[in-house]
Amino acid sequence: MKIPYNEELRPDTGLYNAKLGIWLFLASEVMLFGGLFSAYIMLRLSDPNWASYGQNYLSVPLATLNTVVLITSSVTMVMAWVSLKLKDINKYKFYMGATLLCSFGFLIIKYIEYSEKFAHTPPLLPSTNNFFAVYFTLTGLHALHVIGGIIVNGYFFGPGIKMWDNEPERFTNRIEVAGLYWHFVDLVWIFLFPALYLLN
Repeated sequence: MKIPYNEELRPDTGLYNAKLGIWLFLASEVMLFGGLFSAYIMLRLSDPNWASYGQNYLSVPLATLNTVVLITSSVTMVMAWVSLKLKDINKYKFYMGATLLCSFGFLIIKYIEYSEKFAHTPPLLPSTNNFFAVYFTLTGLHALHVIGGIIVNGYFFGPGIKMWDNEPERFTNRIEVAGLYWHFVDLVWIFLFPALYLLN
């Protein structure tokens, strides 16, 4: 059964269909990351040698920079949506472009960080110990979500922007939905950063 597009809020949910859909999707994502965080907590609490497994090889400055970059991208994502609400497509392009630049910047910094681990002697890999298995699983899955966000936002920055000419309200709603996903990606990192980099 095809669910029709709607701009008006549904009386039963108070949401339009796309927004209801993204909230349901994000609920499944919470369960995914929640399970992984639970595994991390159980491994950490059950292993008395956890602190000696190599957390000191992580770069707190790079992770801090990535945190700033990702939070900035959330701000620019909100501004892109606000620009559409104000009917200013040029400001939208500026802020969405800034969001994409921050997204690529996050991945570049993550690449530098991963490269340092692989270049270490011996290489620090997921098979090294439980800490690095958790580190690469959580940060790698998060990076895949960032790439997913880049694909969606890149589409709305490029060919998808044509929707603005004929269906501006629908396009604005699509950016709001994409923004909700992007804020979730940001929120996951806000939990990952202290859990992996700052807790001893």
